[in-house]
Order: sequence, then C-alpha cells, then structure tokens
Amino acid sequence: MALGFAIGVFGVLILFHAAYSTIQYRGLLKITEEEFSGPPFNVVIELSLGLVLCMWAALTVPGKFLSIHPDSEENRIVSLPANLDFMIFNHRGKVFPVEMDLKLKH
Repeated sequence: MALGFAIGVFGVLILFHAAYSTIQYRGLLKITEEEFSGPPFNVVIELSLGLVLCMWAALTVPGKFLSIHPDSEENRIVSLPANLDFMIFNHRGKVFPVEMDLKLKH
C-alpha cells in the first residue's frame, strides 16, 4: 500500500509540474506575442503519464473489496441500540402524508 500511495503522490506531482509548465509556456508566448495553439508535446506526455499513475494508485491504494451479501461470512456484526424508540430516519418519505386513503378505481 505504501508503494501505491507513493506512486499516487508522484503522479500528482507530475500533474502539478505539467500545469506549471503550461502556465510558463503561455507566459513565454505572451512575451513573444504569439498565439496559444495548445500545450507543448512534452506537457501532453506528462499529463498522460500523471493520469495513468494517479488512476493506478486510486485503484490499488484502497485495498480489497469486501462482500456486501447478507449471508457472507466476512460481514461484521452490526448491533442496534437497546432502545429503538429514539431511532431517527431522515429520508424523502416524510414529505408524503402518513395515511393515504387512496382507492383504485375499477
């Protein structure tokens, strides 16, 4: 995990360097009064390398996925509080009336 994290930090540093290089290049173009048509090729290569490194780190650093199946042995036990009277559920269902006496028309 430490290797993946270090590669992710290195990828972010490469992205920052590419951004700095682009800003520096645009400043140089303003001095020479030329039109900006796009970043240089080395900046595009830096961006793609930084993107690949950051994506690789994002996929490897979090660890292994855990099962969400209810009958799985890997699930941890979740306990509810002893007094269930004070459980609060905030959801969109509270905007509807509590009792709906709607009957289907036949």
